[in-house]
Amino acid sequence: MGKSQSKVDLYAAIRRDHRGGLLLRALQRKYNVSWRTVRRAVDGQWPEERRKPRQRESRLDPYKPLIDDILWADVDAPAKQRHTAQRIFDRLVDEYGASTSRIPWSAPM
Repeated sequence: MGKSQSKVDLYAAIRRDHRGGLLLRALQRKYNVSWRTVRRAVDGQWPEERRKPRQRESRLDPYKPLIDDILWADVDAPAKQRHTAQRIFDRLVDEYGASTSRIPWSAPM
């Protein structure tokens, strides 16, 4: 199956070639798919819907409103007095007891 070919197009091509006389094994080789895919296409089934990935919650989610408040307070502050990411992290840990992990920014690779 090529990158530009959708599964619906693939199923249609398999059906067309099967009606044209190609055997199931030849269809497998031609389209580089499994026998199950060929069987589903020949039986007239439609491809399954794509599954949507489950949204993961992050540990930072409860603290996002607090971070937004800190950043909005910094809008009018001079550039040298604004919070850095490190300072925001330190405030979350010190003032709110955040239990997020610390990323070692300057760790050697």
